Amino acid sequence: MSKIRPTTQDAIVEAAFEVFSENQGASLGDVALRAGVGRATLHRHFPGRPELMRALAKIALAELEEAVEQATASATSYEEGFRLSLFAIVPLANRQWFLANEGLEADPEIAAAYDASLDELRRDVTEAKKEGAFDPNVPTEWVVEAYENLIYAAWSLVRSGEATPKQAAELAWRTLSQGLKGRAE
Repeated sequence: MSKIRPTTQDAIVEAAFEVFSENQGASLGDVALRAGVGRATLHRHFPGRPELMRALAKIALAELEEAVEQATASATSYEEGFRLSLFAIVPLANRQWFLANEGLEADPEIAAAYDASLDELRRDVTEAKKEGAFDPNVPTEWVVEAYENLIYAAWSLVRSGEATPKQAAELAWRTLSQGLKGRAE
């Protein structure tokens, strides 16, 4: 069986995800080396770091959306959708972690896509509140911020090796759905 070779641009993108996940401050030369291309070839596809990061962010947003859509396709409630979403998003930590700290919100296209995802999240929180998944007296923005920050916390645990993606997703879900209060014994 022959191995399918990705396009040069795909090889650069995959190498960039790998390299920046290992070292956020890596150079484009490091990316070119990992991709097996020269720096000139990399620069023909991505003139500089901002263009490469923008491409990575767009791919990451699409991957997140696809992972959530696939995970929640059979969800029977918004509450179940939130749980399944966490279990789909947290495993992407090693691939996408560095983008959370890249400051890409200044890019209008990336900012618009992120804002659209937050709007969808707000709508989902509102529906989940109607189902009784979240306290209706807690502001929707608070739930949205908690959800976003729990994903970041879960990614941090995975990146540090303190939890597997499944363990981190379980902790995030428990915190979101039950708070930090211990169970009565």
